[in-house]
Amino acid sequence: MFPIEILVALFIIGAYVHFKIFKGKVNYQNSLIANQINTSEEIKRTLAMGLYLRSCKEDEENNNFSSLFLKENPLLFENFVAEIFERVKGGKAWVSPASGDFGVDFELDTEVGKYLGQVKCYKEDLGFDSIALVHSRMVKDGAIGGYVVTTESFTKAALEYASGLNIELIDGVSLVELWLDGLESTEEEIQKLIPNLV
Repeated sequence: MFPIEILVALFIIGAYVHFKIFKGKVNYQNSLIANQINTSEEIKRTLAMGLYLRSCKEDEENNNFSSLFLKENPLLFENFVAEIFERVKGGKAWVSPASGDFGVDFELDTEVGKYLGQVKCYKEDLGFDSIALVHSRMVKDGAIGGYVVTTESFTKAALEYASGLNIELIDGVSLVELWLDGLESTEEEIQKLIPNLV
């Protein structure tokens, strides 16, 4: 029986070495992909467009998507963005009801104070109206800051209007960057919980 035990032990050692080598290759490939995504503006723009298509309201011309695509109710986009902010900025986020929100789609309560945010799933550059609504609610609710988030970008007038209002304008590419940061921080948390498995 002694030779069988040696063979079993050698098999287990071989399997462990194979696992470590394979895991190293997978980690290296994942690192390369993550690096490429983090450094490529083109990929970020493509992901931003994908977020728009995933969450946009469907119209008569634009309602036949492939079953391969993820398609969600536009209101879920507000939840998606609120979760990103909670993960990346800290604090506790909650999403406003679909109607009667008076220009605020989510609130982020942090240790330093409350932030208000509005989310727009648009394919055109966003004007200053959303910024004005968030600012008005910030004043009314005593919030210390705000966010206006869009899948596209902002007009020149919107950028000028937001100057000095303590409202961060987040375009589609910046949203993708926040999303990736949130995924990275989640992965780090998992590694802390189970360091030997990841």
